[in-house]
Amino acid sequence: MTTLGQRDRRPDALGSLSVLPDETICVLLEYLAPRDIAHLACVSSVMYILCNEEPLWMSLCLRRAKGPLEYKGSWKKTTLHLEGVTQENDAYRKCFHFDGFMSLYLYKRFYRCNTSLDGFSFDNGNVERRRNISLDEFSKEYDAKKPVLLSGLADSWPASNTWTIDQLSEKYGEVPFRISQRSPNKISMKFKDYIAYMKTQRDEDPLYVFDDKFGEAAPELLKDYSVPHLFQEDWFEILDKESRPPYRWLIVGPERSGASWHVDPALTSAWNTLLCGRKRWALYPPGKVPLGVTVHVNEDDGDVSIDTPSSLQWWLDYYPLLADEDKPIECTLLPGETIYVPSGWWHCILNLEPTVAVTQNFVNKENFGFVCLDMAPGYHHKGVCRAGLLALDDENSEDLEEETHDEEDNTLSYSDLTRKEKRTRMNGGGETENREEDVNGVSKRYNMWKNGFSYDIDFLASFLDKERDHYNFPWSMGNSVGQREMRAWLSKLWVLKPEMRELIWKGACIALNAEKWLRCLEEVCTFHNLPLVTEDEKLPVGTGSNPVYLLSDYAIKLFVEGGLEQSMYGLGTELEFYDILGRADSPLKTHIPEVLASGILFFEKGSYKVVPWDGKRIPDIISSSSFDFDASMLNSEFPFGIWNKTLREHKNQGKPAPDSFGSLSSHVWPYIITKRCKGKIFAQLRDDLTWNDAQNLAFFLGQQLRNLHLLPYPPVTRPELLNVNAVHEELNIPAEWKVFVDALCQKKKDVTSRLENWGNPIPRALMTKIDEYIPHDFFVDLLHVFKETNGGDEIKPCTWIHSDVMDDNIHMEPYADDSVDGQHNSWRPSHILDFSDLTIGDPICDLIPIYLDVFRGDADLLKKLLENYGLPLIRSRSSENGTTKTADSTRKKVLSPSYRTMCYCILHEENVLGSIFSIWDELRTAESWEQVEQTVWSLLNTY
Repeated sequence: MTTLGQRDRRPDALGSLSVLPDETICVLLEYLAPRDIAHLACVSSVMYILCNEEPLWMSLCLRRAKGPLEYKGSWKKTTLHLEGVTQENDAYRKCFHFDGFMSLYLYKRFYRCNTSLDGFSFDNGNVERRRNISLDEFSKEYDAKKPVLLSGLADSWPASNTWTIDQLSEKYGEVPFRISQRSPNKISMKFKDYIAYMKTQRDEDPLYVFDDKFGEAAPELLKDYSVPHLFQEDWFEILDKESRPPYRWLIVGPERSGASWHVDPALTSAWNTLLCGRKRWALYPPGKVPLGVTVHVNEDDGDVSIDTPSSLQWWLDYYPLLADEDKPIECTLLPGETIYVPSGWWHCILNLEPTVAVTQNFVNKENFGFVCLDMAPGYHHKGVCRAGLLALDDENSEDLEEETHDEEDNTLSYSDLTRKEKRTRMNGGGETENREEDVNGVSKRYNMWKNGFSYDIDFLASFLDKERDHYNFPWSMGNSVGQREMRAWLSKLWVLKPEMRELIWKGACIALNAEKWLRCLEEVCTFHNLPLVTEDEKLPVGTGSNPVYLLSDYAIKLFVEGGLEQSMYGLGTELEFYDILGRADSPLKTHIPEVLASGILFFEKGSYKVVPWDGKRIPDIISSSSFDFDASMLNSEFPFGIWNKTLREHKNQGKPAPDSFGSLSSHVWPYIITKRCKGKIFAQLRDDLTWNDAQNLAFFLGQQLRNLHLLPYPPVTRPELLNVNAVHEELNIPAEWKVFVDALCQKKKDVTSRLENWGNPIPRALMTKIDEYIPHDFFVDLLHVFKETNGGDEIKPCTWIHSDVMDDNIHMEPYADDSVDGQHNSWRPSHILDFSDLTIGDPICDLIPIYLDVFRGDADLLKKLLENYGLPLIRSRSSENGTTKTADSTRKKVLSPSYRTMCYCILHEENVLGSIFSIWDELRTAESWEQVEQTVWSLLNTY
């Protein structure tokens, strides 16, 4: 667009790029570095305009910010300051203006950046308002049913008088708080710097304080408010502090800031109390996707993400397009008022002026089923929970088609996309609503409980994939808690809330497929004449990756993780290990649960059958399948033992292996029965142990690791099948060491993408230095360290590696401390559990889970372990006093235990780096991997 008589300078200024809309060019610019942007600004007048847009520099800045951020008056100046440009020259200061160019896209963005909300004529809205409501009234009328605006709940709070912008700034000005923005980095700002930003910014989507750790940053703030009596019940409270998902937030924001459309994580409910300013709220009932919002559901793991305009953009661009009957439920929240948001309700918030608020999410008996459903594996039910009937494909919506209205043209239904597409999209459109009043009393224009759709747990659970469960299928990264925490939570609820067991069992069936595993357990018990399962015993215990049950004096484990093939190798390796342990008469055997029986459970011709299996043959149910057994398996004493398992892993080159047993996988399950250990697992006792108990644990683990690493292992069978890298062939090195190093090579190939997928808080600078820190030569040098020297025999370099000595695989028993009247007030370690993940390799690897998960980075405990371990961490005979006589600097580096261990952490198949950066928070600003190595593992070099 140009004014009359002016030449349109866009085609000449952009050249071939002129075919792209301004929005696309602006998006592409965000991928460039600041110096490239500066150079591109010199190309032409239009490119100069596009390269000097503040939203562009805001995006560039937030991607580079580390640690507390200080706003310098504009995002360009702030970015240049981060880049080390402290003084701007005349070219930076002078602002050029050009005629002959207009952009509707840039104008709209400029308008959003500079508009004032003073003219917004919002009324009080149509959300029901209540004061002095009783808990019984709230439960019957609103809890998990519909929103309500509540007055008087904060009248007695000190925060009602002290949580103003000025008072908070005066008291907490030097305290850094977390900032919410669309950036992968976690940004914080000192409160005084944030207030300065609030007063000078002109952003279309301003930063605002949204801090779930404000209680740790400023503990006094927690004394200024209390959870209202209506929301005291919170079933997440029983989780440990480390395991509990974020649930409370301090919120401070300027005019025009806010939260875009979303459904709260895990379908929890929430209350939000405003202490200062005014907030405009908009809400839609579950399943009603707002106009302009797109829901993405990952078909593999069920992860849900939302594409949505900013809060201000939605109110300006989309809200005016809605007919009156399609507008959301609305209200303006005033200081002292609290709004309740039920499970699954869409909501969007716009700050009409500078505001301060506090909010908390919670789980109670009314929304517990929804929380379990949201964390259940699969994707279809998650789409239904958020997008309603739009998430139904042709097959599932067949019966509802005649009753439902057609969607508008701009709405993408679930079936519009192919099943091969990894992202399933549900785009909000203007659905035609049933105008009749619904039974729950929700305003008639928001009646989503119609034509077969009901936000009822039984209806929603009907869309679960019954073949999926937490033990067999990928876990969604977007889930509010991890798999281990989810299972631990249900187990704790089962014990602590016996009066709610009917509800908890229903949730466990939704989340864990608990009913299926209970049936399997009962069949195993019947076959082995074990006691009947009691009410207390029907839910799996612990936090492991397979269902484990404790019955009377027995522990029963069903192998289901990863499918049947992986389960067979898991149990087969464990049985082979126990056999060697017994023949070697190792002292370790007294600290491993006694194996009473093992076998295969399968479902065939309408009934369950059980056959014993000791690991020394291929069971008939397996041999009769179409699986192509390798000769090495048929000739092995343990066909599913350690080396055949290793062969399988090498064939798949470090990637998750497909289950080769096909249809057998859904109805065949290996199992093992061991003698039940007395006491509790360490995970249940961590906070109750004395320092003396912790030292005894470290002493015990050092002793048992020594026993494990001295144990013989079976010789490599047919090493030529193990796909050992050709570069290693000329070295006279044991085959098992070549196998271990080759596995590291495979992990190195996709290490960057794997770390990015985990979403670790790894500094960007470190991600770009992985190849420099672990060069390809590292693997060859690692082999040279352990080759035979001077014709002498080497100490065997590889050992059995448990690989999973974590807080849930260490068992402790009570004992009488003579110093305290002989009462059972202390705990000592007794057993190490779960050897199904055994591998063979460098013994240093076993220190990683112990130090990070069990000891939580406590160097004193690691020293205690090493004192009793007593074996060398470097196995080369040419090693002397921690150095090598003839080694060059590269060899010396590889010989360093700290360097080797850090490399293993980076290449680890589990999220080890996530633990490191959570334990050592200061490492989130580390500039080099050497800095991380020395902080975490330098102790090993003095051993």
